Amino acid sequence: MKKRIYKVIILTITAILILISYYFLNNKYGFAIPCIIHKLTGFYCPGCGITRCLFSLIKGHIYEAFMYNQLVFILLPFILIYVIYETYLYITNQKDDIMKKIPNYWFIILLVITIGYGILRNLEIFSYLRPY
Repeated sequence: MKKRIYKVIILTITAILILISYYFLNNKYGFAIPCIIHKLTGFYCPGCGITRCLFSLIKGHIYEAFMYNQLVFILLPFILIYVIYETYLYITNQKDDIMKKIPNYWFIILLVITIGYGILRNLEIFSYLRPY
C-alpha cells in the first residue's frame, strides 16, 4: 500500500509541476497549445477554451472560466470525483471496476452532449457558447 501511495504522490507532484510550468510559460511568453481543429477549419471544437477555463479557475475567476468552456466547467466536478474515487481504489488495492457498473447508454449520452455542444457553439444563434 505504501508503494502505491508513493506512486500517486509522485504522479500528482509531477502533474502539478507540469501545470505550473505550462501556466508560467503561457503567462510569461504567451506559449499556448493551439486547437488544431480551430486552426484548420475555423470551427470551435467542444474542447476549445479548456486551457483558459482551467487557468481562470486557478485564478478564482469563476464567471470567466465558465465563459471559456461551459461544458468542461460543468463536467469538471464529475471528472474530479471519478479521479479521486479511482485513486482511492488504487491505493487501497480494491478491485472495484466502476466502468463495468456504469451502463453504456451514459457514455452514449455524454458523447451526444459533447458533439451537440460542439455543433451548437459554431452556430451564430449560439455564439455565446464560443470562448471569448
